[in-house]
Amino acid sequence: MPKVLISDKMDPKAAQIFRERGCEVDVITGQTPEELAGIIGQYDGLAIRSSTKVTKAILDAATNLKVVGRAGIGVDNVDIPSASAKGVVVMNTPFGNSITTAEHAIALMFALARQLPEADASTQAGKWEKNRFMGVELTAKTLGLIGAGNIGSIVADRALGLKMKVVAFDPFLTPERAIELGIEKVTLDDLLARADFITLHTPLTDQTRNILSKEALAKTKKGVRIINCARGGLIDEAALKEALDSGQVAGAALDVFATEPATESPLFGTPNFVSTPHLGASTSEAQVNVAIQVAEQMADYLVKGGVTNALNMPSLSAEQAPKLRPYMALATNLGLLVGQLESDRVKSIAIEVEGAAAELDMRPITAAVLAGFMRAFSSSVNMVNAPFLAKDRGLDVREVRHDREGDYHTLVRVSVETEDGERSVAGTLFGNATPRLVEMYGIKIEADLAGHMLYIVNRDEPGFIGRLGSTLGEANVNIATFHLGRRESRGGGEAVLLLSLDGAVAEPVLWKLCQLAGVKTVKSLRFDG
Repeated sequence: MPKVLISDKMDPKAAQIFRERGCEVDVITGQTPEELAGIIGQYDGLAIRSSTKVTKAILDAATNLKVVGRAGIGVDNVDIPSASAKGVVVMNTPFGNSITTAEHAIALMFALARQLPEADASTQAGKWEKNRFMGVELTAKTLGLIGAGNIGSIVADRALGLKMKVVAFDPFLTPERAIELGIEKVTLDDLLARADFITLHTPLTDQTRNILSKEALAKTKKGVRIINCARGGLIDEAALKEALDSGQVAGAALDVFATEPATESPLFGTPNFVSTPHLGASTSEAQVNVAIQVAEQMADYLVKGGVTNALNMPSLSAEQAPKLRPYMALATNLGLLVGQLESDRVKSIAIEVEGAAAELDMRPITAAVLAGFMRAFSSSVNMVNAPFLAKDRGLDVREVRHDREGDYHTLVRVSVETEDGERSVAGTLFGNATPRLVEMYGIKIEADLAGHMLYIVNRDEPGFIGRLGSTLGEANVNIATFHLGRRESRGGGEAVLLLSLDGAVAEPVLWKLCQLAGVKTVKSLRFDG
């Protein structure tokens, strides 16, 4: 019988579900790291909230641990790379507290609009400053969503019910999904210029860190009010303080901070600033939901081998894994390739298989493509949650299975629809094991996708490769492999180069490459393999 430890305070229904599904469970909370390390070796599963820190030291002591389940979204308290190296699955419950978090954002928006915290403090201090607290209505105001995924779409629905106009910036939001939600898709600059209220609902990635920077805040509509219940680090807090002091921002409400617990902040004490201690998921309903979900997921894995909402493991049965593994590597890299090249231009994505690939279960292949595609924007996306995130964001995904036989015994093609038309890449397996790119945007090319790479489109004319090599050589950039394809059999047309490099290319070098005669496109790429 698998044995599970619940190490943080959790609704009792979690322990009940574990027992009902065939697991032995202990509930021991409030342990020090040393105490946890001393007993963790007894357990197959560890169910946590945010208090327990699953560090490398804990994982090293967890000799029997198979799964860590986080009842909630964030897994900042879990060392996922160390867990992966130990073969420990890390799960979370990404949708259990969506409504609660969305409602908290709406609550903070009301608090800002009517200055409720300050009015409450003033009144309870025996003052009656009725004329001091002049609020604003939400009706007819424009709400700007930065992120229109699961939580953002719920906020949009509530805001529309308040008769607000909603605009959204989200690279994954399709026009069709925007129409379905009743909102308008806009650029970030357009949102900043138009929104009376801005609320953030996006993960913290390299692309979103300080998305509301000093420069971005300067572009906002004067008197904007800003709410963040997503992740600390999305807003430059020092710059927000300056914007509040200057009046550029009329009010701000933060439930999350760059450093937590936030025992001090430049924003504390600033007029028209409201703060809460990361309460987005703190309702009794949400706590019950995430406790039930994490127990169900962990029990299914420990007893039946099913994997749901894992952050570091594909959703595969033991029988499927050996045959599908090379296909998933190919599919992931094809998705990552188009994701890095096309970013937020994609409206729809199609996954086509033919030959031997057409005889397989397409779902893992599709999930791998989507995981690769969205990994260009968020490192937390994987094969398990990618299909759900794609659906949640309204990305149109199609699967096509061809019975025909082509030039290759097996082929996977990924096509994306952009504003400029369709773009597609295709790959095969050499020896049924080694992934290889064989076509890119209509040009035949054979290349491995691995490590740091450069993608270059240029006029196919004499002398270009020499100029390219000289520029990279002067920058001490070493070319590992060189792959060339061209649209015409003779020179004069368009050529594609894929270069494998020993390391990343600095921005100044990329700029120099863009200035070379004949260059049309230069992009730096990164692959896991």
